[in-house]
Amino acid sequence: MKSTTLTSLLLMLALISACTKETEKTAIPKKGMAIPVTVLELQKNSFSSPISGSGNTTTNNETLLSFKQGGIIDQIFVQEGDPVKKGQLLARLNLTEIQTGLNQAKIGLEKANRDFERVQRLYLDSVATLEQFQNFQTALQIAKEQFKAAEFNLTYSQIKANQNGFVLRKFANPGQQISSGAPVLQINGAKDGKWLFKATVNDQNWSKIELGDLAKVFLEGDNSQGIEGKVARKSMASDPITGAWWVEIELNEKSPSLASGLFGRAEIYPSAQTVGWELPYEALLDAQGDTGFVFVVKNDSLAQKIPVKLGKLSAKNIQVTAGLEGYSHLIVTGSAYLTDGSIIQVNRP
Repeated sequence: MKSTTLTSLLLMLALISACTKETEKTAIPKKGMAIPVTVLELQKNSFSSPISGSGNTTTNNETLLSFKQGGIIDQIFVQEGDPVKKGQLLARLNLTEIQTGLNQAKIGLEKANRDFERVQRLYLDSVATLEQFQNFQTALQIAKEQFKAAEFNLTYSQIKANQNGFVLRKFANPGQQISSGAPVLQINGAKDGKWLFKATVNDQNWSKIELGDLAKVFLEGDNSQGIEGKVARKSMASDPITGAWWVEIELNEKSPSLASGLFGRAEIYPSAQTVGWELPYEALLDAQGDTGFVFVVKNDSLAQKIPVKLGKLSAKNIQVTAGLEGYSHLIVTGSAYLTDGSIIQVNRP
């Protein structure tokens, strides 16, 4: 019984001692006391911050195909997603009306040719006048041009693929009345052309990106290490609706798994260097947008809270591009108890 009581007392004393030590460890400094802090010497250097942007895959040669003249669609020989070869017949109009126009032009040409030959003989025999000869000569020329136009209309009453690729969209169906120039099919040159990723960025990041900057694209659902590429084009004006700016990244890979319109994220690595400071994440007090707050050492014994302009944020570090000019040391730990003007006791790591 005595042994049990003694054991209980020892456990109680150990618990009280542990609680006392923990209280001492986490005790909040009293007002007016110097607050111990750990500082870091500030060193300015150059770094390149990756720029992120979201967007979709596309190609550099997507084409809308249409009929030269209006009419009723007779047949469409492909569906969305079908591969096509250059010169392949994709669609055609009902040729009844067009063929009738060609036949009329052919008959008119034959008549004009006969009339011209007749008046030419009469002119040589001095029976027809020069004016009559010239009029029939002009009529023959007009008939030839009308026949060429009818042949041209017949040729463009069908749609052929202008490149190797795939059908992206089909805008019409057989039996549908369609006007001249209205899109019927959209194809791309994915088999021969370059795959692009069109990413949107804000105006500040747009100004940092240059043609030729390296990039990596990560597509949704793709667990690979990303597709490498480089910036091939930049927009010269913002989108009038969203206000966003875009850049086109030319992808190095011709993957069979790529398709037009895949959503993803791009990381662009600007060649232009940014001058600033890289700080440990715990030194940042709070942030809103691209502005944050940190504590720096003033007069070797005081804490001063200052705003800074933030660059890239990561899990361990933050990049500061402005605001630390004229300061030599940053407070890294102990800032939880600090206010602007607090007395500090500097502990160097």
